[in-house]
Amino acid sequence: MPVIFRYKGFRFFFYSNEGSPREPVHVHVRSSEGEAKFWLHPTVHLSDSDGFTAQTLRELTQVVEENYALIERTWNEYFC
Repeated sequence: MPVIFRYKGFRFFFYSNEGSPREPVHVHVRSSEGEAKFWLHPTVHLSDSDGFTAQTLRELTQVVEENYALIERTWNEYFC
């Protein structure tokens, strides 16, 4: 599972086997508190989460938005 970056104890990553057919670009976020999945298209939005507070999810959404280009570039470099 390629890790894209880390932020305040959160790991932002994707799985190397993302389904068949492959799911659209997205990122998983995990910490000791829980896990979440964010879609990048058409806009950044939460797919699902477990264990994170609403405040944490808002912060993570902002972090994903700020790192959108890095996430998408890393995904494309890995899968294309």
